[in-house]
Amino acid sequence: MLTTGESRAARFGFIISKQVGTAVVRNTVRRRLKAVCAEALDRVPEGTDVVIRALPASASASYAELSADVNRCLGRLSQVRA
Repeated sequence: MLTTGESRAARFGFIISKQVGTAVVRNTVRRRLKAVCAEALDRVPEGTDVVIRALPASASASYAELSADVNRCLGRLSQVRA
């Protein structure tokens, strides 16, 4: 996570390697993560770049599990900034 201080919306990037699974599985994980991040966008400071690396276990994780993990990590951001 990097705060650039620029006046723009936060950006999210995803790293999903072939170890996660086939292309179909990787795209499913990416779509789920994009949806989670879209919901969390208003809680991330302006000008922040967030990179999420999906581990192989994310292939079998439900949307709720992915959401909980992302929100837990974004919660750390607010603790560090305080």
